[in-house]
Amino acid sequence: LEDTGRPRKLVMVDKSIGGVNRPADADRLFMSFSRFDEYPDVWTSDLAFGKAKKLTEVGKVLDKFSWGKAELVNWRSDDGVDLKGYLVKPDGFDPKKKYPMMTYFYERSSQGIHRFVTPATGTSPNAAYYVSNGYLWFVPDIVYTEGYPGESSEKCVVSGVQHLLTKGFIDRDAIGMAGHSWGGYQTAHLITRTDLFAAAESGAPVVNMFSAYGGIRWSSGMTRQFQYEKTQSRIGKSIWEAPMRYWENSPLFYLDKVSTPVIILHNDKDGAVPWYQGIEFFVALRRLGKEAYLMNYNNEDHGLRKSQNKRDWTRRMQEFFDHHLKGAPAPEWMLRGVPFHERIAEKIPDAPSYKEALEAGLIKPEAKKAPVGEPVGTSGSGSGNR
Repeated sequence: LEDTGRPRKLVMVDKSIGGVNRPADADRLFMSFSRFDEYPDVWTSDLAFGKAKKLTEVGKVLDKFSWGKAELVNWRSDDGVDLKGYLVKPDGFDPKKKYPMMTYFYERSSQGIHRFVTPATGTSPNAAYYVSNGYLWFVPDIVYTEGYPGESSEKCVVSGVQHLLTKGFIDRDAIGMAGHSWGGYQTAHLITRTDLFAAAESGAPVVNMFSAYGGIRWSSGMTRQFQYEKTQSRIGKSIWEAPMRYWENSPLFYLDKVSTPVIILHNDKDGAVPWYQGIEFFVALRRLGKEAYLMNYNNEDHGLRKSQNKRDWTRRMQEFFDHHLKGAPAPEWMLRGVPFHERIAEKIPDAPSYKEALEAGLIKPEAKKAPVGEPVGTSGSGSGNR
């Protein structure tokens, strides 16, 4: 250690370097390099990151698929704050054309510009899927002012989208946004403040900071007050010290201003955000005559875990956004809903096999034929997941 000396740069690449490790007594390092369009194959190098050599070629499978490339975006908010984010453009991008765009956010996310996204079903929209299907994908950073989380997200997200609109390649009438949990809250806030977005997805959102403040996290038993006073919600004071801050940052009280169609995901076993928040959100929107859809997957938590539910939700999000942003026909469930007695059969076509549908309780097993004169046995049916 006496000869350590000053730090020196070993490697600098426009990629994400991950999983760096050194086997015991080895003179080699092993790691991965990745970008949005580069699979994190395994590489090896000497101990100074020199003479790097790729060991695997899993990424070659991408050659046969339409993908996209991510680039850093810089802009300034109306308050004069320098902001960053990243934009992913689909392969074959033509700046003279107009593209639909998805906007996805949480807090500061620009550091994920080189994260490789595996196409997959899940709780949130999948960047690789949407970009591969002709969407732009924009992820803006959000910088917060204590006491005003909703307004902070509004200033950062809206200014970022407006900056990109000046480039001329975005369809002004085909901009969507999505967020889950804290991102779901910010999505709910934004639709009360702007008509910039043609469609929105809000996952597990808090919309009423008064009722949420007085609750607990069902998974841990922790009071929710800490979140609003000290951590992510950033109100900074108690509900008695600053009641108007809680009011101003609660989308519920401004839903009469909404003109954006919204699809909501909130599950009845959510241990982080009480799912009555999603119910308050949906019921208020419907009372006000707004276009809104609420999806509840029975016995699922804050995020979806069951594969059949991930597929079902991913399909519905895609149909919702394709309808509002690309002009695709509205699916039947958007036009008439799904009656309770149809919810099980309605999901069967999306099960990959009869076995999986059977194990998930979506269908009953076929009854064995009994000899004439003997009663036919019956088996119990599983409950639906939505």
